Amino acid sequence: MNKDVIIACDFASKEELFSFLQRFTDEKPFLKIGMELFYAEGPSIVKELKARGHKIFLDLKLHDIPNTVKKAMAVLSHLEIDMCNVHAAGTISMMEAALEGLTRPDGTRPLLIAVTQLTSTSEERMQNDLLIDRPLEEVVMHYAANAKIAGLDGVVCSPLEAGEVKAVCGNSFLTVTPGVRFADGEKGDQVRITTPAKAREMGSDYIVVGRPITKAEDPVAAYRRCVAEFLGGEIK
Repeated sequence: MNKDVIIACDFASKEELFSFLQRFTDEKPFLKIGMELFYAEGPSIVKELKARGHKIFLDLKLHDIPNTVKKAMAVLSHLEIDMCNVHAAGTISMMEAALEGLTRPDGTRPLLIAVTQLTSTSEERMQNDLLIDRPLEEVVMHYAANAKIAGLDGVVCSPLEAGEVKAVCGNSFLTVTPGVRFADGEKGDQVRITTPAKAREMGSDYIVVGRPITKAEDPVAAYRRCVAEFLGGEIK
């Protein structure tokens, strides 16, 4: 199974994005395009990045009634993205509908994963704000099991939960983990975090890293450090 570092491109415009990417002359990193940039630039930003040779994780976290999500995924399937996601809280039927909509007539489709609980969510916030009174880990594993039942490829979870997700859902079930910071860096607004090396040890298949790379003084060096720590060796 391939492992990779995905850069979270949380920029407000394509000008900011391309200013950042022009530093990468030797690599074509896997990129996460989230709501801010997608809503600002539309589908054309995905098409342009694909034309430049990047893999794309389109991070829109769809969560609506099954039919609406199915139709939205059918539209996204034409963008030739490599990965996209929904909220597992949308229920098994919604995730099944998402998978159906995302699958093209020839049977191909991007990877589809589900968000369990955001890495900015603590157990206290989950219980007080969302009135979910089960322990956080139990909720995450239940949502992951539901995603597996729905036929999805994996989940977004904290790297701290990746190993248990594998135990519950199997080693082939993907764990895509934000909440990764360098040991000597700031954690920002993330709560459940760890380092790239620890994420690898805990079972992460993909790590999503934003500000430690995009806000670094030398983003290329930070990206290479992250890849080396996560994959256990230097970029060739």
